Order: sequence, then structure tokens, then C-alpha cells
Amino acid sequence: MQYLLTIDQGTTSSRATLFDASGRVIKTVQRELTQYYPADGWVEHEPDEIWAGVLSTCRAVIHESAIPAHQIAALGLTNQRETSLLWNRTTGKALHRAIVWQDRRTASYCESLKSTGKEAWVQAKTGLLLDPYFSATKLVWLLDHVEGARELAQSGQLAFGTVDSFLLWHLTGGRSHMTDATNASRTLLFNIHSLSWDPDLLALFDIPASLLPQVKNSCDDFGQTRHDLFGHEIPIRGIAGDQQAALIGQGCVRAGMAKSTYGTGCFLMLNSGEKALHSNHKLLTTLAYQINGHASYALEGSIFIAGAVIQWLRDGLKLISSADESEQWALRHGGSRGVYMVPAFTGLGAPHWDPDARGALLGLTRDSSIGDIVTASLQSVAYQTKDLLDTMIKDGAQLSHVLRVDGGMITNKWFVQFLADILAVEVDTPQSNESTSLGVACLAGLGAGIYTSLDDVTMLRQTGVRYYPAMPALTRDALYEGWLAALARVKS
Repeated sequence: MQYLLTIDQGTTSSRATLFDASGRVIKTVQRELTQYYPADGWVEHEPDEIWAGVLSTCRAVIHESAIPAHQIAALGLTNQRETSLLWNRTTGKALHRAIVWQDRRTASYCESLKSTGKEAWVQAKTGLLLDPYFSATKLVWLLDHVEGARELAQSGQLAFGTVDSFLLWHLTGGRSHMTDATNASRTLLFNIHSLSWDPDLLALFDIPASLLPQVKNSCDDFGQTRHDLFGHEIPIRGIAGDQQAALIGQGCVRAGMAKSTYGTGCFLMLNSGEKALHSNHKLLTTLAYQINGHASYALEGSIFIAGAVIQWLRDGLKLISSADESEQWALRHGGSRGVYMVPAFTGLGAPHWDPDARGALLGLTRDSSIGDIVTASLQSVAYQTKDLLDTMIKDGAQLSHVLRVDGGMITNKWFVQFLADILAVEVDTPQSNESTSLGVACLAGLGAGIYTSLDDVTMLRQTGVRYYPAMPALTRDALYEGWLAALARVKS
């Protein structure tokens, strides 16, 4: 029996999962990750904690499953995208906390670049917009605000990367400074047509090329783990950003297939095949995956706050003691009675891209209750998904009649049914909610020769519950009109 070990380093936790060759989960271990908010709109992670969490979960999975490392055919790595780190090439020590994808500290810098008329030019090369979301402006901030960083970078002493590169560096003992095309495509520095770092973009942001990792296929030879980590060197054969990994894990490997992941944020991604669709409505064109030098593209809309709004109800307002309680409140309550939550805690993502918008609760009356607030929070994620889906249609995307969903929020049956109702499409859940880990396991298995093609992935995914829209059109339209009105109130 051959096994595949995966690392899913996400925004709020690090998770290691061991799969067998049939895609069955053998063991999963997860560790939460501390969030730091040093200023309004700033979000950071501690690099040492990221690495320690990944290492401990991998070791725990191997120990608790009683599967020795020499039986693990390959390791796959998937990660929170855009989150940026800068570290010393000699010591491996990060110069600053990781700047998380949600972070908005570079909003004014992005606006200054937009004022020069560069955004259309940047979008044509990268498929992205000039927004603090992406890695390049985070790297510029690190170079300009960490004492001595720019001088060290210019002398070749520093390495930059997203979380995958940082972890790969440590897993291999500094032998591999690499990334894959999906993660590279989220930096604002990668040309998605030439499939290479773009010298004109490096010049625009004044970033030394020596900082950057080597870009490889999503399924490739990324080296092997240090022997002392797990008692055996494990080949690393797959890397993909978390949303691209989920696209693969959901079996969306043909043009027109779409998935939406509900974790900390929400990410709706449509596979567009070999064609890089240009969005006229502020969606993103990105790499879905690159295999054997051939790129497949995707159209994507990103929502910054999805499951994070439920986390805020629990940890911030303390209205609920667990995420599971949100479903019970919604089931008892039935609807939000005119209350709308706009969770723009760190600005609004696609299709609005408003970094200065802030969250709001609207429509409150004297008899509004916890149930109203909890239900409105769940509904806000569905409304934002509809914003994205409608925008994709405006951009000419041809979607299948089913949306595949995954992520922590889909355990809430009330939410998934409301999602089907407000979108007016069938919503398909998987039997296993490990789509992201499964996707990168498939890439690693492909690299290890366990699988022969991505078509094998569609055989590994098993459908769970399918939800059908049941809400009357008039009700759906009225609810969504209320959302649009609430949205207009918070946009800057």
C-alpha cells in the first residue's frame, strides 16, 4: 500500500492528512494558528509558529497512523495564498511576521500606482488588479520598513516567498527555494501568459529578481524532506495554492466546472481550460494548475470574510460558543427579519475591491436579537457568492448547472440550503470535506506515478448531499435587493 502525506497550511490552522492511494483519509491532525492584528486592517502570522505547527502535525499523523515514513510515496503541500514572507538565506529566519493575504496596509501604495494608469497594463500581464491582497506590495512594504532589508536583498542574502516556499525551504533544509505556477500567479510579479517572472513588473515594484523562488509545475520534483524530520526522506511532488488544490480535489478539471470554498474567506473558481478569460468586472484571471509545462486557467472571485464572520461572532462578540451553534440559531430563527450584515472587516474583495469599506450591521430594530445577527451573518456569505456568480456570467463565463462546494462552513446544512436558494442553482457537497488536501494529494500522487492523469481525480471524489433551490423567485429577489442596498451603505 502506498500513502500520500499532505500539508494544508491555512489562514487559521495547519493541517496534515495521510491518504491511501484510493483517496481515503487515514489520519488528520490540525493545529490552530494565532492571528495578530497590530493595526486597523493589518493581519500577521508568526513564521516560527507556522513552521512548528506544520512539523508537529506531520509528525503526529505519522505517529498516530502507525504508517512509517518510508511507506509514504510523496508529500503534497497546499497553502494560504498571497501571504508573504522574507527570510535570511543562511539562517532561514524570517525578518518579520508573515503579512497575511487579508492585510490592507498597502492600500495607499496601490492607489498611487492606480493613479499612474498602470492597472490595465498590470492586469493584462498578471490577470490581477492592483490591490493590497496580492504579494508584491506586501514585499515592497517589507523591503522598505524592515531595517536593512533592501540592502540585504540587493546583496542576495534574502529569499522571498509565499507560505509554500517558506515551508518547502524548511522541509528541505534550504535546498529548495521554489514555488509552483499557481502560487506565483498570485504575486503580481508573474506573467500568466509567458509563465515566468516578468522583468517589467519587477522594475515597476523595484524588486530584485534574486529574491524570487524558481517556478515549477504544480506536479513536479520539489526535492525531499530532511531525513531528521521524519526518519526518512519523503519526496515532495505536488504544490498548489489552496483554492487551486480545492478545484482539483473537487474534480473540476474540465472547462465550465466551478467550485466555491468556504473557509476563512470564500473563493469561487471556474475552470476555463486553456483559455485565460479576461474579466471586465474586476474578477481575477489566474492559473488553475500547470502540468508538464501546460497551463490551465481559471476565473476567480475572492471574498475576504466568510467563515471568519462566524469566528468573529464566537470570539469577538461572544454571541455563540461554537461555530456549530450558528446552524441552530438559523434553524430556530428562520430568517434575519430585515437585518443585514456586511462583513467588510478588512475591506471588500471581488467584485468591489474597496479596501476602505468597513463592516456594518444594518436594519436593526428594538426587537432584533442574537438570532437576527447570526442568521444575517450566514446569509452575508451567500449574498457575496451571488455577487461573484452574477459577475462571472456578465464576463461571459459558461458555467455548469451545479456548483461544487467545500470548506468548514458546508457542515452547516441551513447555510448550504440558503446558498442554493439565493443562487438558484444546485449545490453539490462532497462526502469528504478534505477537498483541498485531496487535490494536492492527487498532484503528489501524479508526480509519484500513482496516478496517470488528472482524470483519475474525478474518480476519487465522491458526491455527498446535493441541495436544490426551493425559494420562490420573488422572495429571493427581495432578499438580494436588500443586500445590495446594505452593500451600498458601506462602500467608501
